[in-house]
Amino acid sequence: MRRWLQAARAAWPGRGLAGLAVLAGTLAALGQEPFGLWWVALPGYALLVWLVANRRGAGWLALIGGAAHFALALNWITEPFLVDAAAYAWMIPFAVVFLSFGLALFWMAAAMVATRLPRPALAFALTLTAAEMLRGHVLTGFPWALPGHIWFHAPVIQTASLFGGYGLTLLTLLAAAGLSRLRIVPMAGAALLVAAAWGLGIRDLSQPDPAPRDVTLRLIQPNAEQALKWDPALAQTHFDLLMRLTAEGPLRDLTIWPETALPYSLDLHPEIFGMIGGVGHNAPVAIGAQRMDGDLAWNSLTVIAPDGAEAARYDKAHLVPFGEYIPAGDVMFRLFGVRAFASQAGAGYSAGPGPRVVDLGQKLGKVLPLICYEAVFPQDVRAAPDRADWMLQITNDAWFGSLTGPFQHAALARLRAIEMGLPLVRVGNTGVTAVYDARGRTIASLPFQTEGALDVTLPGARPPTPYARFGETPVLVLLAGLSLALIRPRHRRVA
Repeated sequence: MRRWLQAARAAWPGRGLAGLAVLAGTLAALGQEPFGLWWVALPGYALLVWLVANRRGAGWLALIGGAAHFALALNWITEPFLVDAAAYAWMIPFAVVFLSFGLALFWMAAAMVATRLPRPALAFALTLTAAEMLRGHVLTGFPWALPGHIWFHAPVIQTASLFGGYGLTLLTLLAAAGLSRLRIVPMAGAALLVAAAWGLGIRDLSQPDPAPRDVTLRLIQPNAEQALKWDPALAQTHFDLLMRLTAEGPLRDLTIWPETALPYSLDLHPEIFGMIGGVGHNAPVAIGAQRMDGDLAWNSLTVIAPDGAEAARYDKAHLVPFGEYIPAGDVMFRLFGVRAFASQAGAGYSAGPGPRVVDLGQKLGKVLPLICYEAVFPQDVRAAPDRADWMLQITNDAWFGSLTGPFQHAALARLRAIEMGLPLVRVGNTGVTAVYDARGRTIASLPFQTEGALDVTLPGARPPTPYARFGETPVLVLLAGLSLALIRPRHRRVA
């Protein structure tokens, strides 16, 4: 232990370089939503690559820079603890430190590997891309605030249809590595790489759009404050609002409520099926609700037919750790009263069987349901057994405040639309409630944190994109090829 501490102390880069790492991470985070300052973020990543490539304290600098990046980009992590501040606010410092430095460990590992390879700037671009891919899968994964997510306000984002968010991350870090060299040729190469992606994006946006489907949707945004959402005294008020917004307005083919919108359990109040089915203008109503069976509970999307029958159901499969379930949650609940934040039943939710496509009939077509957090994971979207006609995300982002979290979450849903070439309908309790076309463009939306309903025509789908067909395979092949070229020994000619 003493030897390890001595080695760590000897590798410490000093306060000056550590301060530059904080600056680099902060600048990089400003590329994330809602800031979207890619022209600030890209130099931030370049500064971090430059610090790591100099090898002095590279692991420490990547850890510090990564922690600064995640602390700013994921500042919304404090919001759930403030819903019931008296009970949970004391956890905020621990959550911020644990999450920021925990995620930054992936960056630290990438830097430590890169500095043992030739051309450490290029090596760090490759190892950090690989580390971010691992971050998206390890321990259920958390692919949020990737370097490739800085391009939402530029045509570059359209290249996600070719190689997804991880491909955008590789592109971003290769450009940053070129800028970090501070020499004309590599900097020009970085500029050409971004320009090529920019041009591909413009070209894609100029192509004809698919014809919209002959489907009208009504999206309901009740804007229920999270601290009051589960107050039994207000349950009837919340339910009446949902029913009124559903009953109002013109004819439609489907009405959609957000995640856990229903303030009652459907299993305990079966009469609600008929009540909801009767106000949908002779069209089905899709609602987010908790479902219970004995001691088990699920976070579900239920489609209710006009006659009150259950037409379809989807149980959320990819749950939020500590938000919707806690490891050994039943024991923790019995011993300490600790429960997942989002669940109102027992210690947490049970997971559904996995991604699936729900057939809603010839007119509405086949839909891929995504409940809240599930839209963050490209691997889950691609894991659906069939290709859908459109995607539907219901969510309750009231947990995550009004500054950054809801807008980052909505941007990731947009990215899934671009990757898959499918329109995505997003219905949030407080927002963002919007419809994105198959290129991720906003077709219509409701103002954030307002009560209301949105009537919209469903956009059409594109043919399967290269990413929809091949997933991460091209990025993995490219990473492997560049890595082999990097470590291949150079043979000198013998005169």
